This record gives sequence, C-alpha cells and structure tokens, in this order.
Amino acid sequence: MAPKAEAVAAAPAAVPQKKVKKTAGETINSRLALVMKSGKYTLGYKSTLKSIRNGKAKLLLIAGNCPPLRKSELEYYAMLSKTAVHHYTGNNIDLGTACGKYFRVGVLSIIDGGDSDIITRPLE
Repeated sequence: MAPKAEAVAAAPAAVPQKKVKKTAGETINSRLALVMKSGKYTLGYKSTLKSIRNGKAKLLLIAGNCPPLRKSELEYYAMLSKTAVHHYTGNNIDLGTACGKYFRVGVLSIIDGGDSDIITRPLE
C-alpha cells in the first residue's frame, strides 16, 4: 500500500508547461503588415511574374488555394531566379486580409522588406 501512495505523491510535483509562443501564422502576418507599411511589394500573378523575371523579387508568398498549374509555374520561375518561396497556410482571402487589403490576393512578391526581417529570417 505504501509504494502506491509514494507514486501518487510524486505526480503533482511536475512543473506545469509554459504557454506556447505565437503560432507561425501570426508571426508571418505581423511581418507582412510591416512590409506593407515600410517595404516594396507587388500583388497579383502578372506583376509577380514580371518582378521575378526582372530579378527584383526576394520572396514569393503563394496562397493555399492557388491553382496547382499556376503554383508550379511560379515555383519554377522562382527556382530559376533563386527566389525564396513561402506557401501561405490560409487561402487568398486570408492573404489579402493579412496584407491589409479588402480584396483577394493569390500571389505576393516582396521586392524590399523595409523594416521587416521577413527576407532575412526563415519563415516557420
């Protein structure tokens, strides 16, 4: 009987875990908001392709519901120009909202990060 009482007494001594830091989606949204204020960017498929072809784009953000053929084409161009690609977890409505726009954004290219560290630090 005594060994069981010792095992029960040891269980409450465990230290409770701390709360987890902000999720990856929140950090990318805050970084993106800073880029919208202080950096240079292009919204949309056509202007993004132009910025990739000119070698100006540093980072691509592609919405989760972007059509597969368009997504693969953008990834191919980005691979040729050595541009980083990040697949945004939300859909194009969420990406537009994260950019502070009232319309849908399927693709976004960041030309200059401004005050944000979105280009230098890897995205989660």
